[in-house]
Parts: sequence; C-alpha cells; structure tokens
Amino acid sequence: MPAFRFEAVDVQGKPRRGLIDAESSRQVRDQLRAQGLFPTVIDAAGAASAEGAGSGYAIERLRLPAAQLALSTRQLATLVRSGMPLDQALAAAGEQADDPRAATIYAAVRAQVAAGEPLAGALARWPRTFSELYRGLVAVAAETGQLPEVLERLADYLEARQAQRQQFTLALVYPALVTVIAMAVITVLLVYVVPQIVSVYQQSRQTLPWLTRALIAVSGSFRATGWFWLAGIAAAWGAFALANRRHAFRARWHAALLRAPVVGRLVTAVDTARFASTLAILTGSGAPLLRSLDAARDVVWALPIRAAAGAAAALVREGVSLARALKEQRVFPPVLIHLTANGEASGQLAPMLERAAVELEREAARRISWFAALLQPALIVLMGAIVLVLVLAVMLPIVSMNQLIR
Repeated sequence: MPAFRFEAVDVQGKPRRGLIDAESSRQVRDQLRAQGLFPTVIDAAGAASAEGAGSGYAIERLRLPAAQLALSTRQLATLVRSGMPLDQALAAAGEQADDPRAATIYAAVRAQVAAGEPLAGALARWPRTFSELYRGLVAVAAETGQLPEVLERLADYLEARQAQRQQFTLALVYPALVTVIAMAVITVLLVYVVPQIVSVYQQSRQTLPWLTRALIAVSGSFRATGWFWLAGIAAAWGAFALANRRHAFRARWHAALLRAPVVGRLVTAVDTARFASTLAILTGSGAPLLRSLDAARDVVWALPIRAAAGAAAALVREGVSLARALKEQRVFPPVLIHLTANGEASGQLAPMLERAAVELEREAARRISWFAALLQPALIVLMGAIVLVLVLAVMLPIVSMNQLIR
C-alpha cells in the first residue's frame, strides 16, 4: 500500500504533518477528516521533497497587515453578495490585492475550497492572519447561510479596529517625536557642550553658582556612567519582557495600569468597546450567546477585564441574565449594562449591543483625543523646563563675571 505525506490543521488551527498508508489521496483525505483534521497538502511520499515542505511551511507563516485584511474582506463580501461563486470570489479577491502575500493566501484558500474544504477550515491554515474570531464567524455564516452579511460585518469590524489603532498611533506620534528630539538635545548638551564650558570656567578660578556646579556634576556622572545606564535600561527591558510572559505578572501590572488616573480609563474604554463590538457582531450573526461571550473575552487586552468577561460568561451559563452578569463584575460601563438589559427585555440584543459598541467607541475616541491634547503640552512644558535649567546653569557664571567687571 503506498504512503502519502500530509499536512493538515486541527480545529484550533495547529499544523499537523506526517505519513499515512492509503490506496489514494482521496482515502487519505477521508481518514484525516474522520480524525477531525483539515488536510492542506497531500503528496505521495516518494514525491515529497524538503524544498516543497519548506515552502509550504513558509506559506503557512504568511501574515497580512490589518489594513489589507480589512480591504480584502470588504471586497470578498461585495463579490459574494453579488452572487459570484465562492471560489471565483476568492480568486478575484486575490487578484485585486496589491500585496503579493494576499494573492498567495487567497489563491491557496480557493484551491482548498475547490477541493471540498469548508471555508473556515481553509482559513485555519493561516491562524496568524485569520484569527479565531474571524474563522468562528465564517463557520457560523456557513451554518446559517449568511456569508455575505457576516463578511460585511467582519469588514466593518476590522475597519473600525484599524481606524481606532491609527487614531491612537497618530495621537502618540507627536509626543514621541518631541520626547526623542528633546532627549537628543539634552544628551548633546551634557556630553559635548557642558564639558567645554566647564574648562573655561575652571580657568577663571571663580566660585560657580550651585546650579552650575550641579550641572557639572551631572555631566561628569553621565559621561562616566552613560554606558552603564544604557545597559541597565536594556537589562530592565529584557527582564520586563521575560516577566511579562508570566500570567500573574501581566495581571498585576494590567491591574495597576487600570487604576492609573488617565491611562486607566482610556484602556478601559478601548477594551470594553472592543468587547461590546465583538459580542454584537457574533450575536448578530447567529452565534450562540455563550460561544459569543467566550470569543469576545479573547479579544480583550487587559487581563482584569478579560477575567471579568469570563466570570460574566460563567454566570450566564448558570442562567443569570447577561446584563446582571456584566453588572456584578463592576468593571463594565453603565451604558453597556443598560443597553444590554433593554436588548434582553425587547428581544433585540444584537442591535442594542451594536449601539452600545458605537457609544463606547465614541467614548474611546474622545478619551484618546483628550489624552493626546493633555500629553502634548505637558511634554513641551517639561522639556522646555529642562532646557531652561541647562541654559541657566551655563549662563549664570557669565552674568556673575559681568557683574564683577562692572
């Protein structure tokens, strides 16, 4: 009996590889499906080569940028809604993409769909691009026959996430630029300018003001120990990265961040908006509420809010209403709780959750704008004060010399 080399993914999207004896590739596919696996590559063992396996593994590691994924999802939704068959729509979406990685991925997905694989199973080969939420929604769409509607909701969701990410990034670009330039100026003053001025003052043999003496001491210390400070910062960053892999450490510093006066409310607004938006799109697509809660919990970044979402899901599983379960966590904002209660009472849970998501996203956008408006002048004032102290420390001895001459 001939042997076949196979590559497959399980329901969690994890890759599987191996050899299996069968009469034909079709029999191999049937055996893998019976084991709960979704085959992606089936070749005769004699024809398999290391080069082919390596290229397949490289394809699986491809990842599309968020903007390209949102655009391709929007195009695919439009094509499917127009009545085009799914395999042709996948081919057209790949041809329209400017990114060659998108063309490669969608061509491979089309080949799997044409071979009889469900769309969700074909997407599971690229878990770095198509998240569990994405694949779960596609699977629900296949069950309910609402693929165009679900793809449009997914496109809206991805575009909203991308817009929020861009807004937050743009809000931090100017403060980061100001900080980098100011630190560069301060470093140049301490390393190059101050030592030259110090040599002039030392030749004058006059008593220097205390501010100038302090600047000279700081400059000398910085020049002598600058590399140690850089090494210490790098070591601290490395230690933080290693500790951040531990769940307990992440939970502690996430909780501390949520208690911060300004940043905490901003993170809470962003995360609850993400949770409500995900829950709205899942329930609106026909997914069961418990399954929707589990998926929405996984998109939350802050661990305390994620734990609260998990606790709310456990209460709902016991028969408690969703609004009451969210309220008992004392984490979620009142607008989400009240609109959820109205949705449960009126039988319009999905529209009410979507409305709550819109309100929370607006609040998150307002907080991001307010945070940027507060941070930018604060940084300018702080850096200006530091430069002013440096200038005063340099100029005070000159003023003293002029007074002595008079």
